[in-house]
Amino acid sequence: MKIVVAFESMFGNTHHVADAIADGLAPYGSVTTVNVNDPISLGAASSADLLVLGGPTHVHGMSRPASRNEASSVARGSEGKLTLEPRAPGIGVRDWMDDLDTVPAQFAAFDTRVDVARIISGSAADRIEHTLARRGSHALVEPGSFLVSKGTVLEEGELDRARAWGVGIGEAIGLLQHA
Repeated sequence: MKIVVAFESMFGNTHHVADAIADGLAPYGSVTTVNVNDPISLGAASSADLLVLGGPTHVHGMSRPASRNEASSVARGSEGKLTLEPRAPGIGVRDWMDDLDTVPAQFAAFDTRVDVARIISGSAADRIEHTLARRGSHALVEPGSFLVSKGTVLEEGELDRARAWGVGIGEAIGLLQHA
């Protein structure tokens, strides 16, 4: 099974979560991890059997150009405490999905979001799930959210949770293949 874990990341948290998910999925197929700003990402996703797609939650949902620019401003004003990923701000998952010609038959959506009630923070994963389902793909598992502090640091244990979530996706793949 060809699995692509694609992500948008501003400060690195979503990138780290994507890598941990890919580690959890590794026993279940051939896994490629790509930034949505990588030129090969669209082709890799279009030819995948399973797309695992995630991004940071901005203003209750997926990032927009204005929220990515705001994140860049926050990083510049942080006196070196926050640094942007090399390809940030770039495009976001919203725009990337618009450019995706073919969606894989199955997907899983994830996000990083501030550690407050979901009703307050919103969820990029919920919007990713809605968009991919509307385009005809099937959600393999419930969306996953991985928490960061208000200072944009991954909360303790979140990478372990991400790895376990990846294993759960792999187990769901196995159940489908044996059904």
